[in-house]
Amino acid sequence: MYNSHQLYFKTLVISAFLALFLCSGCSSVKKGLHATFNNNRTENSFHGLLIIDSKNQKEIYAHNANKYFTPASNTKIVTFYTAQKLLPKNIPTLKYVVANDTLFIQGTGDPSWLHPYFMDSTAIQWLQHQETIALYTKNHNEKRYGPGWAWEDYDTYFSPEKSPLPLYGNVATISKQEELKVTPKIFQNQTILKDTTINRIEFKNQFYIAPKEQDTMEIPYIISDDLTKKLLEEVLGKEIYLTQHFPEGEKQTLYGMETDSIYKRMLFKSDNFLAEQLLLAASGTISDTLGTKNVIDYMLDTQLKDLEHRPRWVDGSGLSRYNLFTPRSFVQILEKLHNEIPEERLFAIFPMWGPDNTVEQWEDTTTEPFLFAKSGSVGNNYNLSGYLKTKSGKLLIFSFMNNHFRVPSKEIRETIYSNLKKVYENY
Repeated sequence: MYNSHQLYFKTLVISAFLALFLCSGCSSVKKGLHATFNNNRTENSFHGLLIIDSKNQKEIYAHNANKYFTPASNTKIVTFYTAQKLLPKNIPTLKYVVANDTLFIQGTGDPSWLHPYFMDSTAIQWLQHQETIALYTKNHNEKRYGPGWAWEDYDTYFSPEKSPLPLYGNVATISKQEELKVTPKIFQNQTILKDTTINRIEFKNQFYIAPKEQDTMEIPYIISDDLTKKLLEEVLGKEIYLTQHFPEGEKQTLYGMETDSIYKRMLFKSDNFLAEQLLLAASGTISDTLGTKNVIDYMLDTQLKDLEHRPRWVDGSGLSRYNLFTPRSFVQILEKLHNEIPEERLFAIFPMWGPDNTVEQWEDTTTEPFLFAKSGSVGNNYNLSGYLKTKSGKLLIFSFMNNHFRVPSKEIRETIYSNLKKVYENY
């Protein structure tokens, strides 16, 4: 039997041993991370990393954590935070007022209307039961593209135009199997089988698909009020009217699908369209006028005013190279998300990130899934920010940002994974 002095001494010895062991593990982790930023892959480029313990906010490692980086699609983390702060469980899908036996409607930015993946028809079914419908489209101050977007991406799937009432994901979905199939059908006669370097004429809804193309193509279309009217009339099977004025009176709101489904798709697929439209929808909760800048300014002055480094934040998707965030800013935003959303829900929305990229099923058969993180890439830049569950059961929050490299992105991803796996094993 131990007396009290022996028991106290034994406890001290065990505590000291554990502290030494943990300190040794931390030292090993830090040495490995230090070496990362002094090898041939990274010596001529710009890299930043911050890792903290979610439980006590202890800083485990920091390198250029306070420097600004181009975040690319890591920007979608801030969009997700904004949307979950401002939007309800079900997304506002339509606002309306009834006046003089006419239903006046305006869009909310909800991206799910007839979307190729969600195929949501909540608003469509409701409108089919209405009589006289007048559509108002002037409730926004958006340009079709965000500031700093690349003009030459106009015909690429990842660069649809923004709009207050998007339909079909604002893309024409085109496939050529046994026969040419185009959705929405209004573009069937404007689609040509032809081998060409472009998918659409720049300023016209004229689409091209190669005769031997096996993949389904998603090609952005040019939005106009007349086109939105025609697309709605086609699906509703009735005439609607464009109006230049919205009547006075309290606006009612029709709600659509659950926002978590949109968040998950946006983060997992890094969907630029969903990100941009979610910011527009969120802006509608603070103003009658939809506007990306409106909601960004609001968030920076309220929910994100305590960030140590105020970001330059201009869009929802990260397509723009004007965006600038520090690793510390992302860690602080991820910390807010973790504090405000139950882990079970948070990690059901956040994608897993594996040895090579975002994954639906974990690929490292020797290791349990331990990374729940959002990647972000644009030419010569690759970033990863999120959560790391260590082998010892700790939850870490990190942001690993890499800009201006000339090596293949695959090498940067390998560097990220190998280093974070060492943290997983040793911390």
